[in-house]
Amino acid sequence: MAYVLAVAQSTEAHTPEQARRRLCQFGEHLRDAVVGARGIDMAVIDSETAADTIYAIDRVADDALLGWFEAHWTGVEVVSEGLEEPVVVGNDADAAWTVIVDPIDGTRGLMYDKRPAWCLAAAAPRGGTLRDVVAAAMTELPTAKQGAVDQISARSGGGLVAERVDLRTAERAPLAVRPSSARDLEHGFSGLAKFFVPGKVALAELETELFRRLGASHVFDDEYICSGGQLHELMAGHDRFVADLRPLVDPAAMACHPYDVCTAMLLTEAGGVVTDPWGGLLDAPLDTTSPVAWVGYANPDLAAWIGPVLVEVLADVLGARPDR
Repeated sequence: MAYVLAVAQSTEAHTPEQARRRLCQFGEHLRDAVVGARGIDMAVIDSETAADTIYAIDRVADDALLGWFEAHWTGVEVVSEGLEEPVVVGNDADAAWTVIVDPIDGTRGLMYDKRPAWCLAAAAPRGGTLRDVVAAAMTELPTAKQGAVDQISARSGGGLVAERVDLRTAERAPLAVRPSSARDLEHGFSGLAKFFVPGKVALAELETELFRRLGASHVFDDEYICSGGQLHELMAGHDRFVADLRPLVDPAAMACHPYDVCTAMLLTEAGGVVTDPWGGLLDAPLDTTSPVAWVGYANPDLAAWIGPVLVEVLADVLGARPDR
């Protein structure tokens, strides 16, 4: 579920730091809406779009989104696969920012209460692309048994602001976010995203060949079925290497979209590395349909070691090479 929003310049949010704060506030609003929706059948399919399947819990987020921007951040054009046409909130002519949002990244895990999801939001100058994002925030959407949630945000070059929030008292405490400093993959979590049946065999073969060439034999596999969750695991020091290469294997299959990786800059701010499959700068239009292949590393040493081998494997196994 995703939206693209063009946000007007105002005294409330005309700097990257102010935008970061607004994105955090929006994430908290979505978190409260999701927590308040417990008790509904979240897994009921509401609709199908070109970008994704919309479940009942996604519709809760949809209903919560526009009202918040009307009250707190006006001058907004909302574009969604759930809308037949854009919805403008306030004066579109004054819009200066593009804000891309995925209200619930990880719907499938959350709706079965298996794993938390994430509200992802990022801001760039209007007309920019993923590489132009200057502020981002990801807010954890908890499972029923959780008593605390994390929120991680940053403005470009400003370092991370990370906090853990007690859901009962609303008390906030600083959260240490440290990607792994490991220089190999042995006895750690790493892998390729292969969530769905289409492309699974080819992706598993790619993963096997990559690890073989790296000489990595004791690698643990744990697929967090959302890109925001994967980025969090890299930032938190849980995972060392994650790659989502689905568009290269099966262009027609469900893939990652720009809103799924709109908070990738947070991993960079934490000291990790995010690239395209060939080691270049990750970039994409800020829309809801473009397929995105991306690679995340916990640190530059891993990127320097794994990246060139991954390029070789993609060329040898798939015949895939960069367009540039």
